[in-house]
Amino acid sequence: MFFGWAIAQGTKMLCVLYYSGKLDFSYIVSTGGMPSAHSAMVTALATSVGMVLGFASVEFTMSLAFALVVMFDASTVRRAAGQQARLLNEIVDELFKEHHLSERKLKELLGHTRMEVFMGLLMGLVTGIMVTSLGTLISEQASLRLR
Repeated sequence: MFFGWAIAQGTKMLCVLYYSGKLDFSYIVSTGGMPSAHSAMVTALATSVGMVLGFASVEFTMSLAFALVVMFDASTVRRAAGQQARLLNEIVDELFKEHHLSERKLKELLGHTRMEVFMGLLMGLVTGIMVTSLGTLISEQASLRLR
C-alpha cells in the first residue's frame, strides 16, 4: 500500500523537522529512522488483503508472511549493516588522520530499532484499515448510483 509508505515517510520528515528545526526533503526517500516506512507499507498491504479477501485466505497468509520477513529484516540484518557502516566510518576517520584515504562515507542509517518497526506496523494497520474502508465505501456508493 503506497499510502502506508507515503504517510510513514512524511512522518519521518516531520520528526526530523521537529527535532532539528530543518526541513529536509531527503527523508522522503530515506531508509531507516522513525517510523519504518517498509513496515508501514507491508502491514497496510496485509491488513487490506485480510479485509478484502478474508483473514483466513491464502493471500492474507502470504502477505502476512511477507510483512513479517520485511520487518524482521529491517530490525536485524539492515540494522546490523548500519551499525557496521558506522564502525567502518569511524575506522576510516582514524586512518584518514594518518593516511590519505577516500573521504566517502558509508550509509549508516539503514535499518530500524524494534520501536521504529512497531510504530511502522501501527501506522500500516491504521492506514490499511482507513484506505480499505474508504475504498469499500466509495465502491458501495458507486454501485448504488448505478441501480
